Amino acid sequence: MEPELKDSGIDSEERLASLDALRGFDMFWIIGGGWIFDGLGKGLGNRFFEQYILPQIRHARWEGFTCWDLIMPLFLFVVGVAMPFSFAKRLGRGDSKGKLYLHIVIRAVILWVLGMVAQGRLLEYDMSHLRLYSNTLQAIAAGYLIAALISLNMRLAWQIVATSVLLLVFWGLMMLVPVPGHGAGVLTEDGNLAIYIDKAILGSFQDGTTYTWILSSMTFGATVMMGLFAGELLHSKLSKTAKVLGLLGSGIGCILLGTAWGFVFPIIKHIWTSSFVLFSGGLCLLLLGVFYLLIDVWGFRKWAFGFVVIGINAITVYMVTRVFDFRTIADIFAKGLAKWTGDWHDFARAVSGVLVVWLILFWMYRKKSFVKI
Repeated sequence: MEPELKDSGIDSEERLASLDALRGFDMFWIIGGGWIFDGLGKGLGNRFFEQYILPQIRHARWEGFTCWDLIMPLFLFVVGVAMPFSFAKRLGRGDSKGKLYLHIVIRAVILWVLGMVAQGRLLEYDMSHLRLYSNTLQAIAAGYLIAALISLNMRLAWQIVATSVLLLVFWGLMMLVPVPGHGAGVLTEDGNLAIYIDKAILGSFQDGTTYTWILSSMTFGATVMMGLFAGELLHSKLSKTAKVLGLLGSGIGCILLGTAWGFVFPIIKHIWTSSFVLFSGGLCLLLLGVFYLLIDVWGFRKWAFGFVVIGINAITVYMVTRVFDFRTIADIFAKGLAKWTGDWHDFARAVSGVLVVWLILFWMYRKKSFVKI
């Protein structure tokens, strides 16, 4: 295989190491970072750690935001960052828009099916257990389709308008359309419009949680668009200093705007509210700005190598860790350590599990085996 980033579509000559690293940083938490911190908390037995650190690797119950709530939007965001590079490469080599649209649709369908494998119980082969729309990969598929249609058919100014319309229309629908038995503007777990639509349309195929998907696809698209705008900035001819300042400045602006909007339209990840899009997107912009500054501007790359190895095969590792529990494999080596590790045994298991996954990815990296979707 050619040594290029297959998952993102970024050509090897244009490839941003910072994007690989940021994607890997996000995936690290998905594949086992939370387990490691849980084990660390148990081993330390420290009250400060338990009260202030561990709550940050748990999702907010409903309203509000924790660090753990950033994982999914960051996944969607980095997909958007890669899109301008991928589309420019394909159009630059002579692909027609029709061919590009076909690629987009095929990729979205594959992501959707993988999402059903990962979380939709597809492999149980039981229609009564099937969940049609319930996974991050499916949110990516929906957001990717929306962002692709916008970016390929509108100039930048109109792309910004379209993204703003997505956020405003979602806000209007959620606050103004009455839900039977609850009324308009209700944002409770069972009374909001988005969950009502999911239950009405998906029926028994709804995932049974308070997360919403169908109407929230609008704001999934907005999150991917925020990444796409960042990608357009990085793909531009501006100086690296201007790019860093643009990412950091826009990130701070989005955080402030999302916080302000949150007073009237609360930040709720489960619904993917417009304020959540802006607040989480602002944090994603700050992270990308910092990673880009450290890695691609200042050239500090060695510290991020572990993340790059993960990020370069992000979809692969996501799926593999959803199908297999690598802590079980790691127990072959770590289980016998229990008599010596004591309260640190969970930490040892978690580190071992992540290490097994990382070594497999490192082998793929050395073999230049990158899975293309």
